[in-house]
Amino acid sequence: MKAVGLIVEYNPFHNGHAFHLQASKEAAGADVVIAVMSGNFLQRGEPALVSKWYRTQMALLNGVDLVFELPYRFAVQKAETFASGAVSILDATGCEALCFGSESGDLTSFLQTISFLKENQQLFDASIKQHMENGVSYPKAIALSYQGLSGSDQFLNLAKPNNILGFQYMKSILEQNSQLKPLTVARKNADYHDEHFASETIASATSIRKAIFSEEEMHSPNIEQYVPEPTNRLLQEYKQRFGSYHHWENYWDLLQYKLITSSADELKNIYEMEEGLENRLVDAALTSADFKEYMDNIKTKRYTWTRLQRLSVHVLTNAKKTDMKNSVQAEYLRLLGMTQTGKDYLNKMKKHFSLPIISKLSAFKEKEILLDIKATRIYAMAFQKHIRKQMIRQEFNQPPIFIQK
Repeated sequence: MKAVGLIVEYNPFHNGHAFHLQASKEAAGADVVIAVMSGNFLQRGEPALVSKWYRTQMALLNGVDLVFELPYRFAVQKAETFASGAVSILDATGCEALCFGSESGDLTSFLQTISFLKENQQLFDASIKQHMENGVSYPKAIALSYQGLSGSDQFLNLAKPNNILGFQYMKSILEQNSQLKPLTVARKNADYHDEHFASETIASATSIRKAIFSEEEMHSPNIEQYVPEPTNRLLQEYKQRFGSYHHWENYWDLLQYKLITSSADELKNIYEMEEGLENRLVDAALTSADFKEYMDNIKTKRYTWTRLQRLSVHVLTNAKKTDMKNSVQAEYLRLLGMTQTGKDYLNKMKKHFSLPIISKLSAFKEKEILLDIKATRIYAMAFQKHIRKQMIRQEFNQPPIFIQK
């Protein structure tokens, strides 16, 4: 059984994801689709719209065969670390290929760019450092340095978010000496950050979430044409069952309390806290009425909105620098769900997996998973007490979701 791997968030699963999934399966000639999916907090430093269990159902009902969780210490991270953890999981599961979406759609441009930057690494690193000393954010410094060095359209456009992730996937495959064969599919119609619907059937997850939140008081947001039927049904079920979707304002009171009751030394130990940022965050917590105002107050040219959101998630979960320091490759495979095809693949291949499989947390005691447990407990705090208790218990007792297609 030949498997193709996808690295996803599915926040939520939409028609663009369905296109990418099918194109990936065809490009790889695969029988099985394995997805590594972020848990309840995401790479851009946001809570997922719905829980990882509901997004697992979306994935399985729309064509994925196995879903493994990307642990917190990789999921809420810069692109390089995010990619490294995800690639290590796919490699451990025996995938033959990794297929990612990109604005480029051309694998050659990725290979040329990696080769070019490797040859010019010292100049590249020096340029990044210079730009950052001038007050530019790290992602912007990379883009400016690359643009200044390359000066050619034969290379990759590293100003595009999916190209950046694809570039890091390719680098991780090479650095880990992975067996994964990289493949890429061009993104269709909608850009990653588009806030408005760009076509009749394909829209970005950003625009879909915006529509959902802007119409949340209505029972059925007008997104049906942009998401598969199972996604729409599960979104409505989640709202009816839990009362709301997740967004940062649900957690503002917790974040504000944490910031104004922690000492400077405690905050300095939080992962990604540097250069006196703890003082800026505390000042903003004391003067801001909500999360949006807080973010407006702490945003600077040097630190991107995404970086500051991630830092705020780490404050919320009390993720310390010592907890995150070894975030290079995963140490376990947390199985969230499978189809019959996925189960057949597991039965045939799991003895060859290079990492242990976790199907229930109650049977796993290792310290590496404590951050995932804390993240779920914090995520559950958006709910009323009886639902909160149910979600926290589910993290320990929920077996992998099984969907018979």
